[in-house]
Amino acid sequence: MHESGEMYLETILILKNRHEAVRSVDVAAEMNVSKASVSRALGKLRQENCITFDEDGHIDFTDKGRSIAEEIYERHLVLSSLLMTLGVDEATATADACKIEHDLSQESFEAIKASLKRHGEYIKNKD
Repeated sequence: MHESGEMYLETILILKNRHEAVRSVDVAAEMNVSKASVSRALGKLRQENCITFDEDGHIDFTDKGRSIAEEIYERHLVLSSLLMTLGVDEATATADACKIEHDLSQESFEAIKASLKRHGEYIKNKD
């Protein structure tokens, strides 16, 4: 999956953690992108069997979509935590984690996660 698809899934997950019902207009506002861009991206995610829409236009995850979203969000939290542990301010750490989370190998990610756990710095879930 491309980085942009992962970003949309992660955003939907974050919004679902805040509010039960999420619509495409909510995604557009959160990501500060046009409704047309969201419509295209969500159409692709629907074709890839990552999301569904109910009759009211609310977005729901398929098992596949939720799995991807949770994996990316975990990467975001772990990488943000690592950077803050190293002394990077929260805003910069969060922004940088967004850039890194999509390109980091699974091997490197698991090593970072294990290191943070050993040092008691690992954050499992954050809204």
